[in-house]
Amino acid sequence: MARKVIFDKKNVLIIGGAGFIGSHLCDALINDNKVICIDNFVSSSEKNIDHLLANPNFKFVKHDFAKPLNLEEFTELDDFKIEFQGIQEIYNLACPTWPLSFDKNRLNNLLANSYVVKNGLDLALKYQAKYMHFSSAVVYGGRWDDFSRVPEDKLGIVDQLSLRSSYDEGKRFAESLVKAYKDVYQVDAKIVRPFRIYGPRLPLDQGFMIPDFISQALENKDLVVYGDATFKSSFCYIDDCLSAILKFMATDEFGPLNIGSDIDINITDIAKKVIEKVGSTSKIEYTKPLLFMTSLALPDLTRAKEILGWMPMVTFNNGLDKTIADLRNQKRRKTMDYTELA
Repeated sequence: MARKVIFDKKNVLIIGGAGFIGSHLCDALINDNKVICIDNFVSSSEKNIDHLLANPNFKFVKHDFAKPLNLEEFTELDDFKIEFQGIQEIYNLACPTWPLSFDKNRLNNLLANSYVVKNGLDLALKYQAKYMHFSSAVVYGGRWDDFSRVPEDKLGIVDQLSLRSSYDEGKRFAESLVKAYKDVYQVDAKIVRPFRIYGPRLPLDQGFMIPDFISQALENKDLVVYGDATFKSSFCYIDDCLSAILKFMATDEFGPLNIGSDIDINITDIAKKVIEKVGSTSKIEYTKPLLFMTSLALPDLTRAKEILGWMPMVTFNNGLDKTIADLRNQKRRKTMDYTELA
């Protein structure tokens, strides 16, 4: 059993909390919990959590979690009384995922999928905390057709010696490590497998096509598709992803659990839609695929529907509108900052 909450709020640890999904998770948890965000900014940004730094229920610790961490040694965490209350929930999202920087982060991926996972599980064991591990759709391998939806018990094929193996095979090993801690030490662990998630705070100019499309269209630059006109994928808006995560953490289920959208969308159609919505004069160009940006299988969401009563609610059109609005505001603020400096 997790250590009892003796103060007004649970202590929640988010490893990789300054990343895209991690920072949104901090936002979702901050009102009802005390949140400790740990990150080393390898593929994340301080600006994602700047708005939280003044919140007394939020603490940030810059640390490479591949190295063990004693939370009770940090004086900045004294207000959370960890030595008395411990930690109630741990979410591990740490793993570099920027497509354009993937090659240089291969060793970081291996460390994130081994040492980081072990160190997080050791803390879960120490504090008897609930632990959620963020795996990935890549454990299934690539898609085999445009019609099948992959269930959680589908065994994927991954080349453990490929240039992608630090991530793909790394995610499979990480799941094995989580399952072993659950079986051997009875850690209350869970595994989620997100498919492509999008929304505000996805980094720009790192190969994530939706934010890059929007940024390029706002500047009337050509929209770059990493692949050809047949490239398809599914996309789940961040709010839907968070809804599933929070529902799943509240259960006694282990998983693994698919989180994503099962609706296939052509990438070229997305680019055209962005151009239309922005009112841009941009054209579409195609270039060679990125190593990290491949065609993923589509998720079977049956288990999420049965266990959580969950399914994606935000249509792609509405999610795209929200993401465009956020990027417009970002660019507007940046322009104002430049004007003030001038």
